Amino acid sequence: MLELRELHSFYGRSHVIQGISLRVGRGEGVGLIGHNGVGKTTTLKSIMGTGPRTRGRIVLEDRDLRGPAHARARRGLGFVPDSEAVFPEMTVEENIRTGAMLKRRGDHKRCLDTAYELFPVLAERRHQLGGTLSGGQQKMLSLARGLALEPRLIMVDEPSEGLMPINVDLIATALRRAVDSGIGVLVVDASFQLLKTVCSRVYVMKQGRITGEHELDDFATAERLVETYLREGS
Repeated sequence: MLELRELHSFYGRSHVIQGISLRVGRGEGVGLIGHNGVGKTTTLKSIMGTGPRTRGRIVLEDRDLRGPAHARARRGLGFVPDSEAVFPEMTVEENIRTGAMLKRRGDHKRCLDTAYELFPVLAERRHQLGGTLSGGQQKMLSLARGLALEPRLIMVDEPSEGLMPINVDLIATALRRAVDSGIGVLVVDASFQLLKTVCSRVYVMKQGRITGEHELDDFATAERLVETYLREGS
């Protein structure tokens, strides 16, 4: 589904991502973990085409992924950034519809129905402006909008950050459902519960490099290792 082959990313002369390779299969959840500042978000932005200058190959469904972000979205690549990236002056429903605008086929009603099934609070607030929602509700709306694209693969950056446990469970369940429906998911997050729900594998990142890959069935028996990777300095 998605494969990075020796990806390098540069901010000016700063060599941020240093030759990483990873893969995400169809209908597979994969995590990317590591200390703050090691390049996880830059990796996602580089894949989406919204980050720095890159070198190497980004392959989606056996074809090189190039061009601006909107062209990559039309190829079926979704991205939910770590901030509450909603359109504040649009209603909840209008926000979700903007996500569906780039999808390849189907109607908007199905996307709305799915969003409201996953996140009932959004159905209750469908006519409310996105900017007036709570932080947790904006996170849900961002994910609902990303899924409205009906992507082949979706990347999600820190979806659990700052959320109450009940909302983390809703986000994790939505991502698990995406995986079960055949969508590839690449998620950056520090919540072991979310990673365990969504992902079958995790990559560990340090100083702009991938330093380890773990099957989560085995990794889950040593939760303290996840905590160590997240707490260690870069």
